[in-house]
Formats: sequence, structure tokens, C-alpha cells
Amino acid sequence: MGSNSFRLEIAELVKGKYKRVDYLKETVRLGAGLDAHGLLTEEATQRGLTCLARFAQRLKGFATWQVRAVATQTLREARNRDAFLQRANLVLGHTIEVIAGREEARLIYQGVSRLQPSELPRLVIDIGGRSTEMILGHGRTPQRTESFGVGSVSLSLQHFPQGRYTAEAFRSAQIAAGAELEEALTLFDRSQWQEALGSSGTVGAVSQILAANGITDGSITPEALRWCMAQCIEAGTMEALNLPGLKPERKAVLGGGLSILYTLAMHFDIEALRPAKGALRQGVIFDLEERIEAARNHRLPDPRDTSVRELQQRFKVDPTQAERIRQRALSLWATLGEPEAALDGEDARELGWASALHEIGMMVSHHDHHRHSAYILSHVDASSFSQSQLRKLASLVLGQRGELIKLAEHLHDQALMSQVLCLRLALILHHARVDLPPKLAELQRGRGKSRLVLPRRWATQHPRTLHLLDEETRRWAAQGDRKLEVTLKD
Repeated sequence: MGSNSFRLEIAELVKGKYKRVDYLKETVRLGAGLDAHGLLTEEATQRGLTCLARFAQRLKGFATWQVRAVATQTLREARNRDAFLQRANLVLGHTIEVIAGREEARLIYQGVSRLQPSELPRLVIDIGGRSTEMILGHGRTPQRTESFGVGSVSLSLQHFPQGRYTAEAFRSAQIAAGAELEEALTLFDRSQWQEALGSSGTVGAVSQILAANGITDGSITPEALRWCMAQCIEAGTMEALNLPGLKPERKAVLGGGLSILYTLAMHFDIEALRPAKGALRQGVIFDLEERIEAARNHRLPDPRDTSVRELQQRFKVDPTQAERIRQRALSLWATLGEPEAALDGEDARELGWASALHEIGMMVSHHDHHRHSAYILSHVDASSFSQSQLRKLASLVLGQRGELIKLAEHLHDQALMSQVLCLRLALILHHARVDLPPKLAELQRGRGKSRLVLPRRWATQHPRTLHLLDEETRRWAAQGDRKLEVTLKD
């Protein structure tokens, strides 16, 4: 779900080989629907929902695990994105993830590197509607990923109002693009790559124009871009611009796209930018394949597990305590005995990741570290995670201790509150930061309540733990979505 178009790609992967089954694309211009206050207008919302309703028809019969929907810059920016996503999830019938800019860049490179393999150091560029991603990579490994807040839709709206093309408009648009991209000059220096590829609709559209007019073979060069801009200026308006290879839906954003491309070509010494075979949508499919294979074969790592370990190292988390909490929280989760309690399900994975990262805020301060942990998870760039999933992990670690009133907006989410309960109880049981018997505790669910079962002999030997559990039962009775009982058995 991009800022300019929504795309649906259905593919089959057999022994790593990619076969497209179907592809749908609609120009939605969601990015043009952000008002001056950063709110998505109802008109733009309806355009998006109408498109998603058509996509939902095509996706009938697909299981949840077979589908992944991601949204990019416009929904990263929109202040009312949660309201939009609530409606969009219902229409599509699948959960939509908002991904961070660097994660978008990583997925773009994954799509390009799998469908167009090369051992040359390469620069990959994707000019979207409201952002531009740049990636340095070698083989299948992205070595540097960045996202910049300038795109073909936003730049066209600002510098080519009513679709008017002038030389001055192109100059001002290039200055604006250059100001946004200037910090990338040293990061993506010409000495670091040998070939340049472009994966976006902008690159594809300009390449088609150049090839259809016999200017180049489809390669985008500075000279060819100057020819394109001259044709725009000569036409004067987008309505009057009629070039072979130019699709009508591309006219409204061509000025901004050309300005970004020319700025990139001149600033980064790009002699020729060639269209890439892969893009974000293929990268998402390859990433989904890795998740599915990791779920089927536990010997294969989920890429998000690697990201969690990297965050633990970056924020100097105590790995021994994190693993104690993770194991205990998952043990309690498994004893719930409900459908969502499966240990290979996404809810269990999220509980495991939240447990592994619950103390990353300690690096900021021991006081209220759960709030620091939640803030970090809400804002950190974590490879393979969507912003939506990181925000859920943030809610879990925020709820790890203290009053439950701060989770008031989540009380209707029974699965999330069960995750919170398991995490809180694990922390209480291991508050002394020592190992305990693996099958010490069992968590049972009844109507409107949960029951923690402990051995009486062990409990009487740990009065401090019983005191903390007594406080916990009072909190759930007053502020939670259920009652919590502690039962001692002989």
C-alpha cells in the first residue's frame, strides 16, 4: 500500500524459484490525501478502502498465513492512521502492517537481490510517492539502508500545482529534493558501488518513456532526464503533455519524479540508472516465505529472532534474565489451553520477543525502565519487524509492571491481556533473578478469571513472592479484564 499506488502480487515459490500468479495495481494517490494537519482525508480514505475491497475479492480462499499486507510512508506520517487501519483491516480481511523506512528499504533490496542476482556492489533506489529509499548492497546482503522523506507525490504537489511545468518549478523541486537527500552524500558515495538500479514505479515510468521515444534503451541518464524535463516545459501542463510510453495516471507525479531522479543522478554521479526486476512487493513475499519456513522447521531462524538478539546486544540486556523470563512467560502461556496459546503461533512469538526485550530501557534508567523500554520499541528501527508489531511489543513491555490502567485501551483485546498477564507473572516469579524449577507454575483460565497454581511447599518458602502475587491479584481485580486467583496445591 504505497503513497501513489496499491499493488497486489500473488506468487508461487517452488524451490526458491519465483513465479508470478497474478498482479493487480490501482493508482490510489493516498499520499495526496494528507491535509495540512497530517490527517488522511475521508476522500483519500474512501479511495483506499474501495481498492482494498477489490483486492479482498481476489484474496478469497487464502489463509491468513499466506497473506502479508504492508503500508509505507503515507501511513507512517498520517496522524489518524490507526482509525484508517481499523477500517482497512476489516475491508481487506487481513491485518495491515505499517513498516518503517529502513525496513521498507531492506525489503526492496530483498526483492531486487533475489530476482536480479549479482555479485557487484550495487546501489538500489526506490522513489515512492512520499519517500525515497536508498540501499547499498552486495549479493543478497543489504549493507546500508536509508529512507528519505521526499517522493514523487509530495514533491509534485508542492512544486507543480495544477500540473503546471516551468523551468523554475523544476529548479525549486530539485533544490528541495537535494536538501532532503544531502545527508546521504557520504553514506552512498560513488566509490562504494559499481552499478545502480531503480525499483520504483517512477523509474519504470521514465524508463518506458525514454525507450518508447528512442532516447535510450531504457537506461536513465542525466542527458535523457534533461530531455524529459524539456518536453514537460515545452508542453507547459500535464494535460498537454503527450509522450509515447507515458501512461495517463503517471502524469500527475511525473514532475516530482523527474526532479528527484535528476537530483540523484547529479549528486551521486549516476551515469546510468537501470530498472530493476524486483521491488518491495517481491521482497515482502520472500520475507513471508522465510517466516513460514521458520514456523514449519524450528531449526530455521525467524529473521525477527536475529533482530531481537541484535537489539539485546545494542542495549546491553542481561541475556540470562531475559531468557528466564521468556521461558517462564511461554510456559505459562502454553498452559492456558486456548487456541491462541499455541507456542508456534504469532501471539506466542510476540510474547517471547517482548520477554527478551523487556529490559532494554535499563540502558536509559532503572527508574521506570518499563516506560523507557516501551518508548524505545515504539521508535527503534528493527529489521524484519513492522512498526505495527513493534508498537504491540511496546504495549506488552509497558504493561510488564505497575498499574494496569495504562493499558485501558487494550482491555478489549483478550489475547494481548493474556500476554501481559504471562509476562507480569513471569517477572514476579523471577523477581530475585534466579533460576526456578521449569514446571513450577501453571496458569489456568476460567470464566472471567485466571488462576495461577503453585506448589504450597514452595510458596510458603517464598513469602516475598506471595506478597507480590497478592498485590497483583488486587490490581487485576481493580483494573484488569479478569480476576486473578492464586491457588496453592499440596
